[in-house]
Amino acid sequence: MEKLDYVIKEFNKWHGSEAQAKILKVKEDEVIIEFKGTFCKTCGLYDYFDDIAWEAIDFGLKIKPVEIIESEEDFEEGRYVVRYKVERE
Repeated sequence: MEKLDYVIKEFNKWHGSEAQAKILKVKEDEVIIEFKGTFCKTCGLYDYFDDIAWEAIDFGLKIKPVEIIESEEDFEEGRYVVRYKVERE
């Protein structure tokens, strides 16, 4: 869990002006992460979800986004809850 906290902190440092991530739930084989923000309109939305997985690699974690379980879109802002699969070695 501590490594995942660092992953989220790094993501928010680099993407914080567009999107903020927050861990909602951690289980043995999955993680639920909430994303809120304005999101860059020229970037792909899924790139934000993939960026968490790339950040995790730097901390020795392997996670993969598998499903958007909630989404709310407004003209200016959005909220997405994404389920990640934790890959064990």
